Amino acid sequence: MSSVAPWLRSAVHATGGEGLEKPRIDLGFIPLTDCAPLVIAKEKGFFRKHGLEVRLFREVSWANIRDKVFAGVLDGGHMLAPMPIATTLGLGELKKPTITALSLDLNGNAITVSQRLYRRMAELDPEAAAERSMSVRALKKVIESDRKRGYSPLCFATVFPFSTHNYMLRYWLAAGGIDPDCDVRLVVIPPPHMVDYLKAGEIDGYCVGEPWNAQAVAQGVGRTLITDYEIWNNKPEKVLGVNREWAERHPATHRALLMALLESAQWIDRPENRVEVAEILAREDYVSAPADVVKMSMTGSFHYQIDAEPAPLPDFNAFFRYAATFPWRSHAVWFVTQMYRWGQLRDPIDIRALAEEVYRPDLYREAAQALGLPFPTVDYKTEGQHDQPWTLQEATEPMSLGKDRFLDGGVFDPLRPVDYLEQFALHNRQVSLDVLAKVNP
Repeated sequence: MSSVAPWLRSAVHATGGEGLEKPRIDLGFIPLTDCAPLVIAKEKGFFRKHGLEVRLFREVSWANIRDKVFAGVLDGGHMLAPMPIATTLGLGELKKPTITALSLDLNGNAITVSQRLYRRMAELDPEAAAERSMSVRALKKVIESDRKRGYSPLCFATVFPFSTHNYMLRYWLAAGGIDPDCDVRLVVIPPPHMVDYLKAGEIDGYCVGEPWNAQAVAQGVGRTLITDYEIWNNKPEKVLGVNREWAERHPATHRALLMALLESAQWIDRPENRVEVAEILAREDYVSAPADVVKMSMTGSFHYQIDAEPAPLPDFNAFFRYAATFPWRSHAVWFVTQMYRWGQLRDPIDIRALAEEVYRPDLYREAAQALGLPFPTVDYKTEGQHDQPWTLQEATEPMSLGKDRFLDGGVFDPLRPVDYLEQFALHNRQVSLDVLAKVNP
């Protein structure tokens, strides 16, 4: 854009921390390929360009990041997209108003099972086991067989109760007629430990981000059944999360942080930079995984099984294209519907008010405007209606967005969340839809 408001101009040209309330900040991350915006902003000087001196701390779990941001030990961090919502509501152990003004990426996860479980699936339903879109049918036959024999339920891991991984795994299971609260056992394991648990036979499968699916395949201990992109095209994944109080005390610092990460995301999404991104992420102090494994998804392919060639999947990691950085309030509403669907939320709340408290596109727009970047002028969009890339006209200039289909053909209207919840036969709701509808007319 040609003009920048005077009060933003100082942030655009900040060097050495002038005008920033807190130029030295600490951010946490989990060793996953989607920590890339934070890592590249540091390694390529985007933080420094905007007057920030940033230390990145590799954390062992999502709970660690939540707890340290809550306590002020970290200024902010790499968070699962539903985490700021859960922390604001006090779901789990801690309650504190938390916000996000930036999405870090779209997609990036997959569901992987042990080779032993896959062989059983292939024996009972070879056609479904061989086809990603039908693989849940074969899994259901294994579950039914085990139930008849009196066996214990299969055990699947996700990374955190309030995570896209939990909701994607549950969505996929339920779409195939498997009740995730009755037919399987779900546990929480930090991402870097998933492969070891699978190898040891402690779990039968998991939903996790890269490179921990590719690593299981490369080691011959797992087979990936389906990616989250194939469950919901271009779903939100991670965000930058900070305490609301911190953002209000440090508005210029927060804006500079958003600007640095926006420029980092742009740089990452240029195809010519992806190999270098993978090589940087593979280092011991970041993801600490073989570079060839990290490169797989980062360069647009995905290795589902060890005895087959990688398949092209160019949108598995999207960091900037498709408005990937924009914090859609409609995404926040979808996460809240899943919290209700699976019994995590037990009180009726105004869903839209919560989304507008936690997801802050207003702050995003300030940062994007300062950089002259286009941005959506609406906060909500319907999901599930586009099976091809499409153009968003409600923006400062037309923006190209990607597919947004769900594997079961569902459509999500963020302005009618109670109607959306009503369509699901499998659920564990603890709140009457009639009661919820009174709060969300």
